Amino acid sequence: MSDYKGAAKMLAAFPKAKTLWADKGYDADWFRDALAPRKITACIPSRANRKIVIPHDPTLYKKRHKIENMYSRRKDWRRIHTRYDRCAHTYFSSICIAAAVIFWM
Repeated sequence: MSDYKGAAKMLAAFPKAKTLWADKGYDADWFRDALAPRKITACIPSRANRKIVIPHDPTLYKKRHKIENMYSRRKDWRRIHTRYDRCAHTYFSSICIAAAVIFWM
């Protein structure tokens, strides 16, 4: 399944935000239109096959690498990467502990 189709299912649960940083996988007109009533600005680069290129803020988009780095560091933790925990609340607790340790490193 495509990334933005999964995001469409979670759209109602999005927190209040001013800007949404996303990669080219989320570039769809209907997704941008769904963000507009919530007053969320999309910082999504256009796909290569888009006829009309939609501009985005490249300076703001460069900050997205910090989020990507956090996900890649989190996967270094085997317990989280393979999801050993049975319960969702235990798994979420493991993620929080890992995030706190990664933050302090």
